[in-house]
Amino acid sequence: MTQILDGKAIAQDVRAEVGIKTQALRESRGIQPGLAVLLVGENPASQVYVRSKAKACEELGFYSLVLEKPATITEAEVIEQVRTWNADPRIHGILVQLPLPAHIDEQRVLLTVHPGKDVDGFHPENIGRLVAGLPCYAPCTPAGVMEILKRSHIETKGKHAVVVGRSNIVGKPMANLLYQKNPYANAIVTICHTAAPDLTRYTREADILVAAVGVPEAIHGRDLKEGVVVIDVGINRIDDPTAPKGTRLVGDVHFESASAKASAITPVPGGVGPMTIAMLMLNTYRSAAGEVY
Repeated sequence: MTQILDGKAIAQDVRAEVGIKTQALRESRGIQPGLAVLLVGENPASQVYVRSKAKACEELGFYSLVLEKPATITEAEVIEQVRTWNADPRIHGILVQLPLPAHIDEQRVLLTVHPGKDVDGFHPENIGRLVAGLPCYAPCTPAGVMEILKRSHIETKGKHAVVVGRSNIVGKPMANLLYQKNPYANAIVTICHTAAPDLTRYTREADILVAAVGVPEAIHGRDLKEGVVVIDVGINRIDDPTAPKGTRLVGDVHFESASAKASAITPVPGGVGPMTIAMLMLNTYRSAAGEVY
């Protein structure tokens, strides 16, 4: 039987643990973790995601601040707001929701966030610390993948992990987390992408496959070997006339065919997705508790 890796249940466990730690932090040191989120424009997906973050903060007893600004805001105004939060002792985590309007340089904005409040793990200082194996804020989605593997008792030591995707948000940090020399990593890692002449050459060698390519159902069961562990990071909305809303969510992996080969697999939805917000909450708590910087 293929094991379904229930990210939703694992995320609930992580959030419950963060809630207990948050209460203890407030009682022992009088510190309430605080997360500030800047939302620019009216991207529907971003609005849903930001509301989910605010709800998670409320449930955990965090101080939550969501600032919504029109798409006409200037880059200078965005940077000034980030600097204000950098200096605010109530704020332990700063999140600038991406994407930003085209006239705003995302990298310049992200570089303005103080590394100690960079709970998204996107600042070069945190990226460098991750590569060096130092305490850092790891990007939330790959950190969530590692938590799924750990809590599902998936052996990673010496296994061949293939990461399909090379983004700064998922692919690159995912590879770095997997090959770190620690009890829940220590894998042999290949990172590849769609420029490969034959991507299946790599996917068929994977003991653990992490798919973060951003193409609906790009990887099928025929591209995998028996017994592989499949972690599907993709979240894609496709047309489906049989669905109540005419669309449905799928991953980067064709779930039905991959399940026939895999020993364990994450579903979409309900797999990696819920872990992203859970790890954001954990990173914010760690910032408030002074566990990293």
